[in-house]
Amino acid sequence: MFLFKQSPTDKDSNDNSTLLAVKFKTTERTLYARPLSDYIASSYAEPPEAYRDDLRVLDELREAATAALDVNASVLKRNIRYYGQLSFILSKFPADVNVKFTWYNAFDSESAATCQDLYFEKAAVLFNIGAIYSQLACRESRNDKDSLNRAFGYFQSAAGIFAHLQYKVVSESRTQLTTDLSAYMLTTLENLMLCQAQECVWHRSVLGHMKDANVARVAEQVAEFYDLAIESGSQGSLAETIPSGWLDHFKAKRLYFYAEAQYRKALDCLASTQYGEEVARLQMAQDYCNQLNELIAYDQRWSRNLRAAVLDMAKSQQELVSSNCTRSVRDNDVIYLDPVPAASSLASISPYKLAQSKAPDIIENPGKYLGEEELGPPLFKGLVPFVIHQAASLYEDKKDQLVNKDLITSLDELTADCESVLNSLNLPNAIDAIQKPVGLPPNILVGADEIRSEGGYLGIKRLLDNAAAANAKAVSLLDASENALNEEAREDQRVRQGANPESARARRPESSDLTNSLRGEIAKYRDIVRKARESDVTIKNQVDTWSKFFALLGSPREEIEHQVPSTTVNPLTDPHHSQIVERLQQYLNEVMLMKRERLKSVENLKRIANEDDITPALNEEMQRLAASSSTPILQFELHQFEDLFSQRLDKYASWRKYIEEEKEAQAELLDSIREANQAFLMARSSHPLLQQRQKALSNLETAIKRYRESSFNLHDGTRFYSSLEAELQKLKDNCLDFTMARHLDALDLIGASHGEIPDDISQTPGHPTRMHPNSQQQQQQTNLVWDPTMPLKYANPK
Repeated sequence: MFLFKQSPTDKDSNDNSTLLAVKFKTTERTLYARPLSDYIASSYAEPPEAYRDDLRVLDELREAATAALDVNASVLKRNIRYYGQLSFILSKFPADVNVKFTWYNAFDSESAATCQDLYFEKAAVLFNIGAIYSQLACRESRNDKDSLNRAFGYFQSAAGIFAHLQYKVVSESRTQLTTDLSAYMLTTLENLMLCQAQECVWHRSVLGHMKDANVARVAEQVAEFYDLAIESGSQGSLAETIPSGWLDHFKAKRLYFYAEAQYRKALDCLASTQYGEEVARLQMAQDYCNQLNELIAYDQRWSRNLRAAVLDMAKSQQELVSSNCTRSVRDNDVIYLDPVPAASSLASISPYKLAQSKAPDIIENPGKYLGEEELGPPLFKGLVPFVIHQAASLYEDKKDQLVNKDLITSLDELTADCESVLNSLNLPNAIDAIQKPVGLPPNILVGADEIRSEGGYLGIKRLLDNAAAANAKAVSLLDASENALNEEAREDQRVRQGANPESARARRPESSDLTNSLRGEIAKYRDIVRKARESDVTIKNQVDTWSKFFALLGSPREEIEHQVPSTTVNPLTDPHHSQIVERLQQYLNEVMLMKRERLKSVENLKRIANEDDITPALNEEMQRLAASSSTPILQFELHQFEDLFSQRLDKYASWRKYIEEEKEAQAELLDSIREANQAFLMARSSHPLLQQRQKALSNLETAIKRYRESSFNLHDGTRFYSSLEAELQKLKDNCLDFTMARHLDALDLIGASHGEIPDDISQTPGHPTRMHPNSQQQQQQTNLVWDPTMPLKYANPK
């Protein structure tokens, strides 16, 4: 990793300076040659070998700019040269070209960012140029005017660079940058450089023995600059990332220069014999000095973070202001007796601003210096800028939208509309049907094959028989269920007959109360079975109606064809009818010709679009713009080529006119076809043979539909009856189970009080016990004469 070597003035611990310098950003080694060669070959379709020297020089420029050397004018020149070349190649390559850059935070060596962004590289290099200017300024002496003038210029340049970096460079980056490149930090650095540039003016004013009133105004502006630095340096989380002690330094300097401004204004008042105001001004200066010294004495952090030179400066100012304040008060009390105004009534000191943010012209306009000694010849001068490739791609998109999605699509829609009209008129099939022998239509053949595969009329007859049998079985199951409930009801009546009202037999639940749900289900299913039967009858009637056609469609194809009238010769033998057909055929031929010509036009349009290469025109436009520009660094924007796009696309305007003409011609032709077709239909409708054939085919088509409907409904009925049978069987079982349970309950009651039961209860015909699984044995038992003195038995004795 290449690290900038930090000069002594770059360290915050430099006790010999009251000024702050900005540290360098450090980076890791990165080479352009391989990734840029690959990019040129893949994206620009140019031989990268042609730019071998440019790639080598670019790598050398980066290595020289990031080498660990002392801070001097040579290092500044190397960084500026690399920055200028970066500015130029950004007009040749996209910012996210395949080169990775890693830069560390200038104020936090553990924090770094890595990304593929030439603007990030440009921002980092420009940051270091600003840092170099700040360090060069800090290295100048504060004891002579020439050094102060140089420092003043360096600080102004640094401030201008940080401002340019924030508003013109960092704003172009689309990646996450380190915090030293944040807007707040760059604003703070700009304000700091302005503070220190204004301090240089103040030093020069003092050395040059400028009037105290003017020195006060210069000092007032220094304090206000530090106010701005404090404000920007305290924003958000910046206070935690700004170098340790900087905010304390800003606050101390602000108090110092507010005191200095009041002190110098007091000296001006003394010279003007304004003794009372002199006292007031010195007292204000004393207040600022006291605030600064109280903070230093109260907060150990201040004495630890502030440089010794700043502490000495504050101490000296305190002593000077204190002694002058004591003198002025004594003199005014003893000699002048001038009223001392309140501090709030004193006129404010108008600041005298001389420091400004001024980036060097070579930074703001590097293109003016390309080809000169400062920056050297521009690299990749012959490479077509990336924006030209973007513009060519954009033009291709616009052209594709116009040609394929507008023009060709419109022509295709015209053709589709024409075909839709012809299909709705059954053309040209209607003419083909009378001009050549025609057998059965495909839909009839497919339907007949389908009917034969399903067994024809006999097959659907079997389905009808199955449905009738299934319906009968459903009725039988319902009858069995209802009979079982009826038998149980009769037995219940016999059990109750003659029973004591207070006996268990009399209190036994009545059958009607217990069988409501079962009888409700029986009624529901009877209604379902009845409706199914009605549906079966409807289907049977339909099958009977169409049975003759079902039988025909189930026959071999030859038999069907024999039964359908055939147009083996043109039936329209009438000369008038022949003219109608010829005219309609002529119109259809014109349609075919129109379609062929339209296809040729579409192919021609595609050929023109494929040969339409805008790249040469874009290069000419780029050269024209370059010739009219004062700098070779041209930041082309796509909107600059909109006029050229419009001019190039105007050549396709004639195709829009062609489409409109095609619309009119097609509409006229289709109107003629509709008129001729109407006459053709009238001629056909009056011919007996065609009417017979049409009727026969119509009957067969309808028969196929009816067969499919009947087959579908009967197959669906088969599934329905299968499911219904299972449900009815379950219902029957539930009824039998209920009947058996009630019968056993009756027997229990009989056993409990058999003397009260009529003799014939166990001889009831159709007793439910005959439906028990052991029905044979139980039937034998129930046929015996019941003896009330014998216990009940449910099987033959062993």
